[in-house]
Amino acid sequence: MFENIPVEVGLVHEGERIRKNDMHIELGGPSASEKFEIVRVRNGDDITDGSITIVGPDIGDLEEGRSYPVGIIVEISGPQLEKDLEGVIERRIHEYSNYIEGFMHLNQRYDIWIRLSKKSFKKGLHSFRQIGEVMYRLFKNELPFIEKIQITFITDPEKIHPLYTRALAIYDERDARARGLSDEEVDTFYGCALCQSFAPTHVCVITPQRYANCGAISWFDGRAAAGIDPKGPIFAIGKGECLDAEKGEYAGVNESAKVRSMGEVSRVQLYSGFGYPHTSCGCFEGIAFYIPEVEGYGIVIRGFREKTVNGLGFSTMADSTAGGRQVEGFHGISIEYMRSRKFMHADGGYDRIVWMPLEIKEKIRSFIPEEVYEKIATEKDVSIIPELKEFLVAHQHPVTLLWEAVEPLGAASAYQIPVFSGGDIPITAGGFRIILKNARITAEKIIIQPVKPQQNREG
Repeated sequence: MFENIPVEVGLVHEGERIRKNDMHIELGGPSASEKFEIVRVRNGDDITDGSITIVGPDIGDLEEGRSYPVGIIVEISGPQLEKDLEGVIERRIHEYSNYIEGFMHLNQRYDIWIRLSKKSFKKGLHSFRQIGEVMYRLFKNELPFIEKIQITFITDPEKIHPLYTRALAIYDERDARARGLSDEEVDTFYGCALCQSFAPTHVCVITPQRYANCGAISWFDGRAAAGIDPKGPIFAIGKGECLDAEKGEYAGVNESAKVRSMGEVSRVQLYSGFGYPHTSCGCFEGIAFYIPEVEGYGIVIRGFREKTVNGLGFSTMADSTAGGRQVEGFHGISIEYMRSRKFMHADGGYDRIVWMPLEIKEKIRSFIPEEVYEKIATEKDVSIIPELKEFLVAHQHPVTLLWEAVEPLGAASAYQIPVFSGGDIPITAGGFRIILKNARITAEKIIIQPVKPQQNREG
């Protein structure tokens, strides 16, 4: 099917990572302020089936080692297609692109990050037309209800800007359409396994009030996808008995998670970052990270380039969060979930949020309770934990009421410092491999010493 493509195409290449030293070019990612991919359902008369258009420089014309803005527009038609399927089919761009040897595609919507390897470029992968041909054939083969498809790649910055602005408006329209319905009003949730090539034990649970971690698939999208492709990667989950309404634990979700994760995950609590939190893949838009010094959560989003108030950046915390694990205190989330009334509901919602970047705080302003909005610090207010404490006290943040129940730091014998929290911690001892499941390690004291290399005393 791909005889004229100069590199291999297949499932074996899913999950491939291309390091900076191995890349020929980068498209989107942290260095590009404007990048997007979008699927639009059109009338069949408006589409030339198989058409692949390149607006701006092609791959072979781009300078090696540099990063460029990019836009990808996939237009489709077919009698079974409806607007609710756009977001779901859009996520297939991520899946199908990663079938291509040496072509790494991460994230979604306005966060896409693509790298082409030097090796694949040398093999002859020199044009977006080749990428488009692979996508075209996979879309038509895997989703036969698509009758016509045309694909446009844009690298001209001047042409990208108005299209990027329009794409953002379309994403917002989709998200707004999904609001209003509550989890209690439905008897079926939906699951998504599109990210399991990167995170084998991750199963995203999509509810009316909890968007997919990637921010690209709503409950309505899930319903439409499962209806048209019941055996596909997006599937129905019967809620079953509600085991804990406060934390969002359902018998049907637990059973589905156990089966889909091959037994690694047996319980999921949808509205908390502790206990049995929802697993995190790697495509999440943001991270809710626990700050034990103030008994609250910070939020960091993918595009934030600075260090957060705990001294860590997004990429560092993403490494601790991703992989399909349940890591207490590090919780992958979507921006749309932050607009939900169920957001971190079991942990106190916005009464427990103490820090976030100013950009996202302003973006979701109307969804943060007015009485707590000014009490949440940003990078413009504080940069380290002691400053955060002072800010929270000065602004009378609700989280400070919890501090009264915490024993003073002077009681050293009772106070322990959180050191590490992880899903699985392997230990090898005495010929046995011991795995600590969902471990949390604390210590009364942390001693950090430099390791000096041993000197060679011979001669």
